[in-house]
Amino acid sequence: MPDRILLDGMVFQARHGVFDHEKITDQRFEVDAELLLDLQPAGLEDDLERTLDYGRVYETVRAIVESTTFNLIEALAEALAHELLADFPAVEEVVVRIRKPEVQLGGPLAFAGVQIRRRRSP
Repeated sequence: MPDRILLDGMVFQARHGVFDHEKITDQRFEVDAELLLDLQPAGLEDDLERTLDYGRVYETVRAIVESTTFNLIEALAEALAHELLADFPAVEEVVVRIRKPEVQLGGPLAFAGVQIRRRRSP
């Protein structure tokens, strides 16, 4: 299924990380969500009811990133993928990318990040 909805570059301030300073100070997190589903009905009928509400997708991501704390961005990515598949039944597969640009690893670095792909269980 090649059709996909992309929400790229969502930016949030949140507290995720293993270290104490990461748990008490907001950090920047960048999230991309790629949702795979059949978009042909929406395209042919020009009907919002036949696709996803992008605002609802954004709010789902925002709520998890900003209101829950995780030690690992891997765990954050899993939570996002799980919730997107649960909240949007038309989505067959989701790709979640998380970038943490302010990570401190001892030297210059644009970001640390993860990408996961999860499919709906049959």
